[in-house]
Amino acid sequence: MNQLVWFRNNLRVADNTPLHAAQQNGGYVVAVYCFDPRQFGETAFGFPKTGAFRAQFLLESVTDLQQELLKLNIPLLVFTKKPERILPQVVAALNIGHIYSQTEWTHEETQVSEAIRKVLPSTVVWNESYDQFLFHPDDIPYRDVANIPKVFTEFRKKCERHSSVRNTLPKPLQQEQRKGRSFLNSFSTAIPTLADLGLEMPVRDPRTAFPFKGGATAGLERVENYIWNTRHIATYKQTRNGLVGTEYSSKFSAWLANGCLSSRTIYWEIRQFEKEVQKNQDTYWMVFELIWRDFFKYVSLKHGNALFKLGGILKKQYEWGSSAKKLQRWVQGQTTYPFVNANMNEIALTGWMSNRGRQNVASFWAKELQQDWRMGASYFESQLIDYDVHSNWGNWQYVAGVGNDPRNRKFNIEKQADRYDPDGKYVALWSPNE
Repeated sequence: MNQLVWFRNNLRVADNTPLHAAQQNGGYVVAVYCFDPRQFGETAFGFPKTGAFRAQFLLESVTDLQQELLKLNIPLLVFTKKPERILPQVVAALNIGHIYSQTEWTHEETQVSEAIRKVLPSTVVWNESYDQFLFHPDDIPYRDVANIPKVFTEFRKKCERHSSVRNTLPKPLQQEQRKGRSFLNSFSTAIPTLADLGLEMPVRDPRTAFPFKGGATAGLERVENYIWNTRHIATYKQTRNGLVGTEYSSKFSAWLANGCLSSRTIYWEIRQFEKEVQKNQDTYWMVFELIWRDFFKYVSLKHGNALFKLGGILKKQYEWGSSAKKLQRWVQGQTTYPFVNANMNEIALTGWMSNRGRQNVASFWAKELQQDWRMGASYFESQLIDYDVHSNWGNWQYVAGVGNDPRNRKFNIEKQADRYDPDGKYVALWSPNE
């Protein structure tokens, strides 16, 4: 019997638990990736679910994955159909005994998993594994996910005291190449183009803070450059609230979001840097941010679909507006705040926005305009190259006052602009040309 690895949001060969498990089980390994057409439709709020910037990075990531798997003599079959239609056909044609994939738990992803399992033969063994975390669910000091605290600091301190990060997995094995591999010929597969997905090629803006390509190869190069070559990690905490250029932050988030990098890989690179070069508050702060990322994943694991509800995980009842005109002006960078406008111009033209910018534009939309925060989250889902369902919706809830921030803060945007863009350099960079 052959083994099938169904790649989802884990587009890498290094430190990949499903791939490792498939190889450990023996037999010939085949891989599948599906560009699910549902991911290229519209959101409930009328935005393209996966916009051109996100899609381009995804295409680059899948292309890189296919090339890396080829070095291991593992074929990656790529389809542009629903997984529940394709996987049973692959299972039948290729004599698949086991399917390995990364565990997903948000609504759309679990619906797909359940649809597949309903149409698979009962003889096929389904293997899922949590592979998105820094602290594995089996290793955190909470026996029940219902006990995950509402406040990040409590979660962080307890995990730092009582949990450890697992080592990365050994390098994948190169399997023996099958002569002829005629059993694959029944499938005609190819990585689609943006046009195939109904999208136009985005124009690369020379001002972008994220000029990087998708894929594990580019992601590992960025890790090497940011941590070791430039040693920017040694000043990370001091620069992370920057707004201009490629080096104010690590930019690891896009590769993490697509699973091109594992958080464990980054964690152990940081620890090695601390051991060999320097350990300070800046290096720690990168780990701190990785734990934040974990926290939002555990929040979504705990609260399920409440992540997408208007009242949030706190079930707060506020009066929210849903003005199409206000949404248009916000998206187009035509608000009363130049700082908000600059950030909205940047995301529209590049698919990227700094963390500081995201907090300010979200606060403006949800707190100042008092508009349905999910409309903003949906726009980010469409645009952001580093869109991650847990972090995006969790952060939007946090800012909107229906999530994990008990203080329910509102940003003073003018003060934020004065503090983080005192010379107006960022606003000038992203203001429309007159």
